[in-house]
Amino acid sequence: MRTLAAVLLVLALGAPRAQAQGAGFQFGYLWTDPSGLTYRLGWTSKLSGPLGAEIHGVHVNSSGPLGNLWGGGVDLSLFRSGSPGVYLVGGVEGGYNAAGNETFRGSWSAGLGYEFFPLRGLSLSLEGRYRVTGPGSYDGIELGTRLGLDRRSRRSSGGSQPSGSSGTSAAPTRESVNASLASAGTAPATSARIGDVVQTALDVMGTPYRWGGEGDGGFDCSGLIQYAYGANGVTLPRRSVDQARQGKPVARDAGSLRPGDILTFADDGNRVSHVGLYVGSRKFIHSASTGVQLSVLSDDDVSGRWWYRRWVGARRILD
Repeated sequence: MRTLAAVLLVLALGAPRAQAQGAGFQFGYLWTDPSGLTYRLGWTSKLSGPLGAEIHGVHVNSSGPLGNLWGGGVDLSLFRSGSPGVYLVGGVEGGYNAAGNETFRGSWSAGLGYEFFPLRGLSLSLEGRYRVTGPGSYDGIELGTRLGLDRRSRRSSGGSQPSGSSGTSAAPTRESVNASLASAGTAPATSARIGDVVQTALDVMGTPYRWGGEGDGGFDCSGLIQYAYGANGVTLPRRSVDQARQGKPVARDAGSLRPGDILTFADDGNRVSHVGLYVGSRKFIHSASTGVQLSVLSDDDVSGRWWYRRWVGARRILD
């Protein structure tokens, strides 16, 4: 168990080199004999791809031999992507009983969680784990609820655009997005939601491209779309080819597009290989080889022409 703890600790200590996700507080109930309440306060970071880590402090309040235990631990998670969904979690903990006997106890656990985002920047997770604690036989199920604050880094849309983007005009304002949606007859509540999705994408303008990236250190094309919608409570699949099947189809005509539509692109009529988010006025935001950027959907634009000729369709997620 000490070897496992050392490995997890080394991985977690490497997490600050990635973009930090944020702080979280967890409250749980431990079904052992005797049972106990658990409290954890920690910091979660993304390591690489689907792998994340959390370093936390822990307090176990139990009337039995576990007593008044204080300590710390490390968790690893898989597929905790920043969008609503199921993830795997496991970790190790250790601490001292402060009830008088000062006994050191260690534990390991593994289980499943489900994370969703009731508000922008706020995550709520429900977890269930099987936990083994020793010395002694204090094994059982632990159920917990975790409240997290999302602190993933964002770059201002007012910054300079990376080379390779169209860069021929400024990013759209929230007012122009709302006006475009209103002229199309979109309901005010839906317009506000779509505006949040567009703004979420614009907030990360200039972030580098990273294959498989979902926001921490970079985005790929479908990662950006999933992030923008996921941060506003809409779950989308991870791959561009799957995102191209979501919502309802929109005619391949610039006049039919509305902000928030997902644009799909393909080479030589093959299956979809790239996606972008339409933001109005023939502009779309996407993550290409030089990072998150604005491009113009026009055959008359020097940079936008390449994308326009590969544009194969659009999907409307919110209507």
